[in-house]
Amino acid sequence: MRRTSAGMSIILNRKEALNSLNLEMVRLITGYFNEALADEECKLILFYGLGDRGFCAGGDIRRIAADIRNNNLNDVNNFFLEEFSLDLMIHISPKPVIVIADGITMGGGLGIAAGADCVITTEKTRMAMPETRIGFFPDVGATGWMYSKCPPGYPEYLALTSHELKGSECVRVGFATHLTPVDNVNDLIRSIEIFKATGISSSKELLALLMRKLKIYFDRSIMPRPDIDTWVAEYFAGQPSLQDIIDSLQVCPVLLSPCEGLTSELSERSPTALALTMKLLRHNEHLPMRRVYEADFRAMQFIVKHPDFLEGVRARLIDKDDRPRWQPESINDVDLSNLRL
Repeated sequence: MRRTSAGMSIILNRKEALNSLNLEMVRLITGYFNEALADEECKLILFYGLGDRGFCAGGDIRRIAADIRNNNLNDVNNFFLEEFSLDLMIHISPKPVIVIADGITMGGGLGIAAGADCVITTEKTRMAMPETRIGFFPDVGATGWMYSKCPPGYPEYLALTSHELKGSECVRVGFATHLTPVDNVNDLIRSIEIFKATGISSSKELLALLMRKLKIYFDRSIMPRPDIDTWVAEYFAGQPSLQDIIDSLQVCPVLLSPCEGLTSELSERSPTALALTMKLLRHNEHLPMRRVYEADFRAMQFIVKHPDFLEGVRARLIDKDDRPRWQPESINDVDLSNLRL
């Protein structure tokens, strides 16, 4: 944490793990955030990460998996409960929050960024929700807040396929608000940290003035992609079920290249995780964020007790054989009827 002219910088410093979050980090960040909110002299809160590879790669999945194997579910529950509470605090913060999401920003990193007023990316930024690959689901409220940020179809597309957004694409799709060349990051941080908020009466006015001062750093040449947006909307928006999405992808014209290989990619994901993700997407679409996080917590409690999560971590992160043995193996055999969100 660093005090600045206008507020506070909360700096993620776990470089060896791509600044991935554990319970200790979440508690430290929450403490600093509460301190900033209580301090009348603090007018804005800035997040950024140390290291040249990423802002935050997500939660410490290996640690979570180890706690599950050791039947230490209290720490697992506490981690997610406190992480979601922190994310919600950012969403409803009365003070402006700025995130510099340089490099890998996934999972818990997106959880911090999603509630910020300004999210600045670089050409090195990579944003994605790869959770279904390890038998988990896109948590941190993503199945709720994506609907207010993204064009039609993208919430379903990004949550189910784990598609990775790169650089300017993060802004185009709505995960970020601004793009800056990576060489500007240090100057950008300094400009925010020396910004003086004296005499500014409102958070809205402060943020507007700060953005005007920072505009020299921003790259505005972000090209629209109406072809991709149309395709995503046609095949993913409003589909009533996961099977409907898969069926439509299987019959889409060959000329629409995004279809190629997508059904095969989905077949590599945990069927249970895909079905759970789809259930959350439809459940959370119009809910306030507090209720979205409540649903995420109940979904988490279900999936960490399901064999697919530990199997996915084994296959993708530990043994790295990329041969997870999902239970069940088919989407048609998944039964979530007893799960109450």
